Amino acid sequence: MIELVDVSKRYDRAGAAWAVQHVDATIGDGELVALVGESGSGKTTLLKMVNRLIDADRGEIRVAGRNVRDQDPVALRRTIGYVIQQAGLLPHLSVADNVAMVPKLLGWSGRDIAARVDELLAMVGLPAETFRARFPDQLSGGQRQRIGVARALAARPRVLLLDEPFGALDPITRMALQAELARIHRELGLTTVLVTHDMVEALTLADRVVVMSGGCVRQIAAPRELLAAPADDYVARLVDVVRQQHRQLRALAEGVRDG
Repeated sequence: MIELVDVSKRYDRAGAAWAVQHVDATIGDGELVALVGESGSGKTTLLKMVNRLIDADRGEIRVAGRNVRDQDPVALRRTIGYVIQQAGLLPHLSVADNVAMVPKLLGWSGRDIAARVDELLAMVGLPAETFRARFPDQLSGGQRQRIGVARALAARPRVLLLDEPFGALDPITRMALQAELARIHRELGLTTVLVTHDMVEALTLADRVVVMSGGCVRQIAAPRELLAAPADDYVARLVDVVRQQHRQLRALAEGVRDG
């Protein structure tokens, strides 16, 4: 479980501009929650405060009941999976060595590491015998993201944080990886937080959606509730983007049939 209690962060110490303001939220064990909103809304800042890549200025964040500020940040990050947009693989290391980074730091045996690498590569659909010895520049964008997910899961974390993991991918690869993420999340019983600009992605993947604007939470709701009862005009406009896209596609399809 992830608990955020009155969490706030600002970067401009001389001014009153807060990147995140008074956020209260609880993400339950096994839940997949999406953070959505415009650029600059505070999504990524909020995500990075969970694993202390950024420290909150106010409030408290607890993971599995423990305040993250009471933990060594490096040790904390080794217990939380983290995936960024372009995987962030180290180019001079093989796929196997990239995936094995955290288990090596934790002192796992070579045999256990090798078995875990092969297990994870199979989990993300990249056979170990084919991909173990490859280097990042020998992979497609989608394959690199799959390796990024495998690396994030290497030390068996219970929490997975993803910051726009599919944003740079083509639509077909993106849809395939969305399905893979949903499957892995369910199979491993992870507590997952996904930052995305894509409302369709948020609505179709998440158990609940957190809508942010100006560093504040505007609404936290299940996808069906968000669509049926947006909390304010901002949320309504955001949801209406999805409806407009649907209407445009339907009109286009009907036009083609009519022709």
